[in-house]
Amino acid sequence: MNERQIMTADEVRRAIARVAHEIGERNGGVHNVVLVGIYRRGIPLAKRVATAIQQIEGSTVAIGALDITLYRDDLEIRGTATQIQHTHIPVDITGKTIVLVDDVLFTGRTIRAALDALTDLGRPARIQLAVLVDRGHRELPIRADFVGKNVPTAASEDVAVRLNEVDGGDDAVMIIRGAV
Repeated sequence: MNERQIMTADEVRRAIARVAHEIGERNGGVHNVVLVGIYRRGIPLAKRVATAIQQIEGSTVAIGALDITLYRDDLEIRGTATQIQHTHIPVDITGKTIVLVDDVLFTGRTIRAALDALTDLGRPARIQLAVLVDRGHRELPIRADFVGKNVPTAASEDVAVRLNEVDGGDDAVMIIRGAV
């Protein structure tokens, strides 16, 4: 197995700033926007996007954390060792613009699970998707509204996002060959 860096810490920072700008532009500001990070790396990314939005727009946005474990379609395959986290969204999402935030968009199955989980919590006016990396290989008709970087990959490769808050060390995005 070998790995190649495709984003440095500075490139990750710039991608997050660009996504924050795009969220404000697409929504005519952020007065009705709630950022919801998907466990695990989506949560620190959502916090970083919120910080960038604060700097750009001068407004704060609510940030939530969403656990999709029980909504996954591969729960039987993953087994009983799967750890359930705590979903916490500090505001009623009904009528809000929800921006789901995740690290990598791949098959679309994680996002499908997140959509199911969100609709159990309320009826948002709209749901948008922001990802740091879109690697292709979709199995479901799902696309991101905001993308930090599009990275074509082979099915035998994996994309690893490393964030200081979760992994320690410098932020980076790596392609790992031979991961599958």
